[in-house]
Amino acid sequence: MSREATERAELEVSFEDDPRVVKEAATEDYSTHVVPRSWRSGRLSLSMAWAALFSAMFWLVVAASVASAVGTGPALVGIGLAVATHGGLNYVLSRYAARTGLTVALMSRRMFGYFGAVLAPLIFAATAIYYAVFEGSVVAVALHHYFGGMDIAFWYLVVVAYSVPLVFGGVRAWLDKLNGVLLPFYVIGLTAAVIWAGVRYGFSGDWLHVQATAPAVPGVPGWLFAYTTYMGVWIMMMYTIDFARFSKERDARFHGAVTFGPVFYLATFLVNGLIGIYLASTVPTEGGFSEVSVVYAVVGLMGLAGVGLIWVSQTRINTANFYLASTNLEAFCSRLFKVRLHRTVWTVAAGVLVYLLMLTDVLSYLLTALQWQGVFVVAWVGIALTHIVLAEDDRDGLPEFRPGRLRLMTPGVLVWLAAAGTGIAMAEFGGPTAASWSAPASLALAVGGYAAALKLGPGPLLHRGNDPRDEVDDIWEARIRCHVCDKHYVAVEMDRDPSAQHAAICSGCAAESPGFYHAARAESAERRAPKAPALKGA
Repeated sequence: MSREATERAELEVSFEDDPRVVKEAATEDYSTHVVPRSWRSGRLSLSMAWAALFSAMFWLVVAASVASAVGTGPALVGIGLAVATHGGLNYVLSRYAARTGLTVALMSRRMFGYFGAVLAPLIFAATAIYYAVFEGSVVAVALHHYFGGMDIAFWYLVVVAYSVPLVFGGVRAWLDKLNGVLLPFYVIGLTAAVIWAGVRYGFSGDWLHVQATAPAVPGVPGWLFAYTTYMGVWIMMMYTIDFARFSKERDARFHGAVTFGPVFYLATFLVNGLIGIYLASTVPTEGGFSEVSVVYAVVGLMGLAGVGLIWVSQTRINTANFYLASTNLEAFCSRLFKVRLHRTVWTVAAGVLVYLLMLTDVLSYLLTALQWQGVFVVAWVGIALTHIVLAEDDRDGLPEFRPGRLRLMTPGVLVWLAAAGTGIAMAEFGGPTAASWSAPASLALAVGGYAAALKLGPGPLLHRGNDPRDEVDDIWEARIRCHVCDKHYVAVEMDRDPSAQHAAICSGCAAESPGFYHAARAESAERRAPKAPALKGA
């Protein structure tokens, strides 16, 4: 028997879910752990939770804004290409998430290293918070416009106060049911708005033939302007991963095609977009068509029913925004500050941040911040897809995500920063034409740079041995007790702790342990060090 085998503690293995972990998962949703197959959702449950992203005034507004800038025809071409791109890429990403059960934060560890990956949940959380500010403000404006009286800050507080408790439960425990109940109301309300507008202002096909008065960006075709505008919402691909990790592998093809793929984006981008273009051309609004003007138009058109439609649409999408903001704040803070708090705390923290941002002159800097984050997201997606296609050194069909098996940083971090930095520079200093190409340029640099890093760069893994995965027959069915938290997690995420006589440790505790990573690196260095030659006669 090898010295490694004799020195390590015996594993405590179970083949049933730990009741304490299951109880915790009802609200935590394995935010810092891999999702075991026993916690995966059924088709309808996951579809209803994700369908929260279908309803938002934003989808109506962005389509109408693009159509007014480039004309209806080019806008629809760009939207069609966006549907194809989002549908195809999310088909790949959702199936990968179903197979691995990993969040964006955990998946990023393999691409950027143990420390380098900390940027991913930060960008993700900040973007989700900013979108929650947008969508929550729409509800507040609707309530203020219809009921009047109190200052808008009061209605901001009302919106945050009711939104935060809605996401205390996890995807399986609550969000699927809430959004399943509200979905018919959104569909009925939006249909009513279209009919109402036609009856009041007359039905006409003129909205299909809107022409741009001048090119939105000189030298950039209208359809390309429309398409790159939708690249600004590639954050949906990060959203996809954090939701699709709950899907069962046998349902992965269905979810890839319907829930997260082409069918979803046909409805979200194209159907919502057509309705937005129609309403913008039919219902008179003051100034440009914006989320605020939509509020005034819908409330003025439908009265209290319009307020209800806006409440349903924005409440549904904000459940996803607040949920993902909380899980990624938890992932970021647990890694950087090594603190573990209940996800409810991070949900409240996200609510506080959303409210404070609402009180500022948020639009003066929020759009720039979202543009910067959008470039980071596009570059991240390019790197993730390149990794899925080209990476060859992962075992068990998984990217390595356990802290004690990864180097501190990888060349992927430099690729990500260089690609995003180039896009930001083009957007900020290159003029309108360069800004239109900033996202595609970042994507190309991310894909090419990461492919080169995989081929030419140093390996990202620490080679240590002592892997608990080698000691069980089924890494997805065996549960191993962690010596730190005393809970059993699936063997997929377990490691041995060199700082504690090689006792088993879960991924969550490993990321928070101040001594674990240093001991893991020392063990790897010792394993790779050349052996001293034996002395003659010894």
